[in-house]
Amino acid sequence: MKYLSSFFFVFSAFFFAQDIRSVQLFNPQTNDETPVIGFNEQLILRFDDLSNSSTIYRYTLKHFDRNWNDDGLFFTEYATGSLNGMIDQFQYSFNTLQAYTNYTLTIPNDKIQPKISGNFELVVYQDSVSKPLFTKRFCVVEDGANLALNISRISDAGKPQINQRVEVQAIGNGSVMNSNLNSLTLNVIQNNNWDMGVYNQKQSSSLGNKILFQQMNLAFPGNNEFYYFDNKNMNQPFDMVAQSENVNGINYTYLHSVWAFPMNYQYQPDVNGAFYFRRNDLGIERNADREADYSWVYFALDSEKSNKEIYVVGGFNDFKASKENQMFYDETAKKYIAKIYLKQGFYNYILATKNADGSLNLGEINGNFWQTENLYQAFLYYQPFGRNYDGLLGYGEFRTPLR
Repeated sequence: MKYLSSFFFVFSAFFFAQDIRSVQLFNPQTNDETPVIGFNEQLILRFDDLSNSSTIYRYTLKHFDRNWNDDGLFFTEYATGSLNGMIDQFQYSFNTLQAYTNYTLTIPNDKIQPKISGNFELVVYQDSVSKPLFTKRFCVVEDGANLALNISRISDAGKPQINQRVEVQAIGNGSVMNSNLNSLTLNVIQNNNWDMGVYNQKQSSSLGNKILFQQMNLAFPGNNEFYYFDNKNMNQPFDMVAQSENVNGINYTYLHSVWAFPMNYQYQPDVNGAFYFRRNDLGIERNADREADYSWVYFALDSEKSNKEIYVVGGFNDFKASKENQMFYDETAKKYIAKIYLKQGFYNYILATKNADGSLNLGEINGNFWQTENLYQAFLYYQPFGRNYDGLLGYGEFRTPLR
């Protein structure tokens, strides 16, 4: 693994400038990172501060329109309670080489509650809301419509990478949907990735209290099943881990290399890009919030050198490309390598190339297959009569594999 050592200095400079890690916003009812709740449900935010301090962080909420643009609403129009709250529930790490403080926030709470539906952003900051440490999207949905999704295979010679089609049926609960038909639009995203979506779709037909979205452009690349690794036990190699070691009090996890451009689809169960923090020592499951340690995780791709930029992405970094998760080519080993500092656990990831417009292609390296299991999520928006905001009337998802 000596060929990897040259990457330490490149990434360590970035790492030590960053304090906030392992940000996770999830629904405790489903235990996944699908941040969609009803008015009587809550989400849990957790993150680590690697400075191991006892800083009191603050948070607030912002409301957005159906396309995630600022809709200009005042706080009092979309929420009740304080304009901002404090995140003062924290615990220090225990029995870890990397010291950190783990913070927890449950939202909504007795300090801040959304009072309308739609798209929200949770903004966490220290001194100024205009300089957030991070933001996380979530949605509050009404019980105004039930959405059912159907996924089918599609073939388009002009776009061979587009091979899964989504059809959505919405059935209204009461009169709200039918009385707001002109303002209804549908957004569909794939695998909790807001950048992988089809937006602003009008109904293709309607019948009574049922409307259908059957347009041909509701189609997506199938991509491939996510790669994964599990380093919940860092004393020895585990699932997809080739080697693990500790050098001078720092953990290192070296993953098995993956291969580019697969010719055939191979079924591999995944969790659609999600991640879960875990620590297991000698069969004993630890409290991962404060006892999971950190490790430099080395990702490797067997490939000839390409003129494309390649990134390691997944739910753990919101499918965003950055210098931290970019892969660099090692001429000696004939591999692309990325080195990312991660909290131990179970991770899905995929390798993406960057297009000329800055968007990411998740299928160029991994392949596109119609058989791939994907999570599809449909959001039905409307503008309530006489109101100045976009509400979320209904939500539906599809997790069943194609066969």
